[in-house]
Amino acid sequence: MQKKKLGMLEVSSLGLGCMGMSEFYGPRNEARSLQTIQMAFEKGMTFFDTADMYGMGENEKLLGKAIKTIRNQVVIATKFGIVRDPNDPLKRNFCGKPEYVRKQCEGSLKRLGIETIDLYYQHRVDPETPIEQTVEEMAKLVKEGKVRYLGLSEANLEIIRRAHAIHPITALQSEYSLWTRDPEQGVLQTCKELNIGFVAFSPIGRGFLSGKIQSINDLSAEDLRKHMPRFQEENFKKNSEIIAVLKEMSTQKKCTPTQLALAWVMAQAPFIVPIFGTASPEHLEENIESLKVKLTEEDLKKLHEKIPFGFAKGERYPPTFNPASQVSQ
Repeated sequence: MQKKKLGMLEVSSLGLGCMGMSEFYGPRNEARSLQTIQMAFEKGMTFFDTADMYGMGENEKLLGKAIKTIRNQVVIATKFGIVRDPNDPLKRNFCGKPEYVRKQCEGSLKRLGIETIDLYYQHRVDPETPIEQTVEEMAKLVKEGKVRYLGLSEANLEIIRRAHAIHPITALQSEYSLWTRDPEQGVLQTCKELNIGFVAFSPIGRGFLSGKIQSINDLSAEDLRKHMPRFQEENFKKNSEIIAVLKEMSTQKKCTPTQLALAWVMAQAPFIVPIFGTASPEHLEENIESLKVKLTEEDLKKLHEKIPFGFAKGERYPPTFNPASQVSQ
């Protein structure tokens, strides 16, 4: 698999998001998850993404177990900053206080079983703590050898520039796909200008763009998507029009809608690395095949015409997810 650069950090051109292996998308299966991570590595993927809040730390432990014998051959990214409410899994707040940054880093290192985190993100911006204070503490972790590179997630333009002025930001991670194109409003341009890599999470629209979810009833009772506005019945039908477009073109390109959706993300800029989530070896193999899909300028034009910016109906998250992290400090 070819490599790409996130700033100065070299990673595989596709990354594996491990979140769903521990929580949010249905029952856990550790053996199958470990098999998927091992298979990803064997097929050339070296970029693995987790966070301290996934499964309340259990996801980091799982990934640490999976990469124990290949640690020096992979890039491990994890995140801090989202504070879960143990009594309400849909409620969360944010923290970027320096003492919290350090405490969470130490916890992540222990759970992952590693000495250095390759890419350490602030998962969401804390509107109560100046970004300068947060990044200054993150920079200290770099000097101490506990972290190699710094990242931000879902930060706005002002925050990106202010953070980058304190210490180079290697990667910005945000949701980006054919139905979530917000980063095109200045974020991608800013990343290019500052030589910041862009990591696109949910490039398949949390599985929606695969066309495999026929209705919200296909999701298990504990699946987080049951609470997401775009999956609700009143929005599902409208959003399914996207699938019709993808199926038509994927038939022409002799690929699947999933592969087409991933190929579209990768075609937007050379500094974009999608991270998809799966705990299925079969889906992993299908997703990796997206690297063979080549989209022409005419293909891209057709997709943009039929699925224009802002086409998706419904907000990305339920109100309880607290969108305050998007507010400038």
